Amino acid sequence: MLGWIIALIVAAAVIYVVFIFNRLVHTRQMANEAWSGIDVQLKRRSDLVPNLVEAVKGYAAHERGVLEEVTQLRGQARALPGGDIAARAQAEGALSAALGKLIAVAESYPDLKASGNFLALQQELAQLETDIEMARRYYNGAVRNQNVLVQSFPSNLIAVLFGFAQRDYFEISNEAERAVPQVALQTAR
Repeated sequence: MLGWIIALIVAAAVIYVVFIFNRLVHTRQMANEAWSGIDVQLKRRSDLVPNLVEAVKGYAAHERGVLEEVTQLRGQARALPGGDIAARAQAEGALSAALGKLIAVAESYPDLKASGNFLALQQELAQLETDIEMARRYYNGAVRNQNVLVQSFPSNLIAVLFGFAQRDYFEISNEAERAVPQVALQTAR
């Protein structure tokens, strides 16, 4: 009789470990998927930057500093490894701030603001910023779920045993970089 009780306890413990392990795998995969979503949106924005710079360059040749800053920050953001979330967030925040300056420069040129090409790029940038924000929220939610499971007792014991770790949130640390570029959509008259 005692053998059956011990076997039952061992079986319950094994089932519990398998259940927690599978939950940890699930939350890790959700966070990986969410990061992939952010990465796609950031790549789309990065691909849009040269078009924005070229559109503004023709009208605002003497604003070379802003154009070079945007181009340089884009290159820095693209050069970072995908797994370095904190550095990527900082670089993307700086790029967002520089894009805000670029849009502000463009506001000084009425012909540029009325350009159909620039308006389309502005609209695309506005949509991309919204998509990035949504992807960031999804990622941070998936990371929260994984971190709660990794930190909670007794699942933290299993997490340590199988090498599951906390993840970093995708946050912008500099307050100035938190400002989303203001994209004022103009309608051609």
